Amino acid sequence: MSSSTSSTGTVERAFEAALYADSDAALDTGASLLAADPSSDAELARRGEEFVAGAWRRGWQPADVVRIVRRDLDDVHVQLVSALILSESQSQSRSGDHRQPRGPRWAAQLEELEAEPRAPRTDRFSYATAVLELYRLLLRLPAIEPLDIPRTGPATAAPQDTRMLTRIRALLAKAEATGFPEEAEALSAKAQELMARHSIDEALLAARTHAKDAPGACRIGVEPPYETAKAVLLDAVAGANRCRAVWNEALAFSTVVGFEPDLEAVELLYTSLLVQATAAMTKAEAAQRAGGRKRTKTFRQSFLAAYAHRIGDRLASAAEGQVTATEGELLPVLAARDVAVGDHMDRMFPETVTTRLRGVTDAAGWHEGAAAADRAQVKGRRPIP
Repeated sequence: MSSSTSSTGTVERAFEAALYADSDAALDTGASLLAADPSSDAELARRGEEFVAGAWRRGWQPADVVRIVRRDLDDVHVQLVSALILSESQSQSRSGDHRQPRGPRWAAQLEELEAEPRAPRTDRFSYATAVLELYRLLLRLPAIEPLDIPRTGPATAAPQDTRMLTRIRALLAKAEATGFPEEAEALSAKAQELMARHSIDEALLAARTHAKDAPGACRIGVEPPYETAKAVLLDAVAGANRCRAVWNEALAFSTVVGFEPDLEAVELLYTSLLVQATAAMTKAEAAQRAGGRKRTKTFRQSFLAAYAHRIGDRLASAAEGQVTATEGELLPVLAARDVAVGDHMDRMFPETVTTRLRGVTDAAGWHEGAAAADRAQVKGRRPIP
């Protein structure tokens, strides 16, 4: 009993010294207290799990927490928080506490954390300092909009969905890796076709079986540099796939609202286009620098802005053509889904503002970005017979 009391008291004093004050001296004091008392380690870990669980109650998910820790702190903190998240998940499973709803996306985020390397144990003071720095951040995370856990379809559909998405990811990976534009176009076009069929099949199945399908939401990182242009690109991809996107600049993510198959398509296509844009920008920038240019930042900003703008036009045109060519049973189904997505977004975000692109001043960057967007491997969805 005395050991437990001692360790708890040490953690309390360390927290008072470090977590609720912003000075480096307070942090050093707290770390010194923890380093001097090895019996406090278990209590410190337990408190860490409580901080993680507190983040879940404020609307955060594992990928969100890892993303902001990676942005604001260092690799050692990412490794520490990954271990904490996995430990908290295991504790919840053992206790049978399922008050916090969790779904397939949550499980997938935990699986990604399994690959994170564990933080090396250095000297006790350095370790305690890193832990307290992490806890400071976790304690100060603001409340954000909670994400609904999507309803799952028939159990027999899950393996097929997994095979479909695996195939789409493989096609896009090959499109990004190849140095031959014709091959990339064929691969990306096939991936887009599979995305469209997957989404449409799900929509028709839900309508025919009167399934209680409803929109959900996911968060996608939109991080510096040039985050405004990246947010515009994501918004364009979301709109083309019957989703809506809301950008949180301060926390470096966009929340995408839509039906689950469409959310999956947005994640895959946005990631692929961003990879293609970055590769094209690097190549174009190298050519500009070879010609004596040195304004790297303005060139990149203008390049990505033009890329996002032109891709948006292409995707919007493809989406409009798809709707125009659609007849029969599917058209009212998609119309009803559009209304449902809009209503869901209005409930999640009753107040939003429009953000404009700024700092686009490099004509060469704009021209190169627009040309790269024209070359990007994006195909309109094929009309449904």
